Amino acid sequence: MTEAEQYMRRAIELAERGRHRVMPNPLVGCILVREDKVVAEGWHDHIGGLHAEQMAIADAESKGVATRGTTVYVTLEPCNHFGRTPPCTEALLWAGVSKVVIGAMDPNPTVRGDGARTLEESGVEVVTGVLEDECESQMKEFIHWCKERRPLVTLKASTDAKGRIDGDPSKPAVRFSSDSSLQMAHEIRADSMAILVGVDTVIRDDPSLTVRGPEIEPREQPKRVVVDPNDRIPKDCKLMVDSKAPTLLIQSSEHDSSRDEQHVERVVIPEHEIPIARILDMLGDMGVQSLLVEGGLDTWSRFLDSGLVDRVRVSVSPVELTHDGAQCFDLSVLEEHGFSIVSETEADGDKVTIWEIPEKR
Repeated sequence: MTEAEQYMRRAIELAERGRHRVMPNPLVGCILVREDKVVAEGWHDHIGGLHAEQMAIADAESKGVATRGTTVYVTLEPCNHFGRTPPCTEALLWAGVSKVVIGAMDPNPTVRGDGARTLEESGVEVVTGVLEDECESQMKEFIHWCKERRPLVTLKASTDAKGRIDGDPSKPAVRFSSDSSLQMAHEIRADSMAILVGVDTVIRDDPSLTVRGPEIEPREQPKRVVVDPNDRIPKDCKLMVDSKAPTLLIQSSEHDSSRDEQHVERVVIPEHEIPIARILDMLGDMGVQSLLVEGGLDTWSRFLDSGLVDRVRVSVSPVELTHDGAQCFDLSVLEEHGFSIVSETEADGDKVTIWEIPEKR
């Protein structure tokens, strides 16, 4: 590994400190180097907070370290526009840095090379593409949304040992996923800007669809999306009465919303079977970069058939449910759609696998 790659690796490590809290912004890390020594570090910690470059400069100032003449290593091209904070290019030029080493170029239309170009035109040496693949992988959802204008889609399924996804409806519901597996599931929720289910899942399970465990504040809870063409959602279910997170109902025709709570929004896509592509285009237009599809079986099948699922997370429990007529999720369907296992983890007896399509990686 080259010296530049070692420094960029440290910047990637720092970027992880903002995980779950920076959305819709990407994870970004930054270090300042002088005479082969790291003199300051920064990362984008939370939405509305300092960008990584600004934090690194502030870190140097707090230590009494001069920034003029330093080399900057940053995982994403510095922005050159006003948003929640001033442009990072201005901060770097003010700091008097002599060189900026960039991991990934920013595909966002508000940047797209303008940050690097502004620095070069101002006399700063710019190097690009250092650990580019690793940097882009860390901010995969952001990169995907910028290029495709649709969210990156993760399908999440949990089954018993025989692939069943529910038990005997005449008996109390039985939780069959381990505590560790559930904790991992909430980590995936925390990495998502929206969570989608079909209305049958709401009727059967009355889920909250909120993140519990991982710290995501000050970012708000993920948007809860329900595909409900015929307005079958129970008016007293948690998604309709609990305002901890916004709820979006996708329906085929207009329905009475006069009695809905303020956190509930209805969107009409006037088709009997609402196309998955239309749903994703709409969510992309809303700025949703990452979507977690949690069920049920019909919803999973429709998303897989659309060819627009990017990865699948499956948790298989050693527990066997006692319901011969239960719906089953057959893992062979993933192979039929071109998915293969890229990672496998043991979670207190549960087997958790991540599946991706090779050409989409």
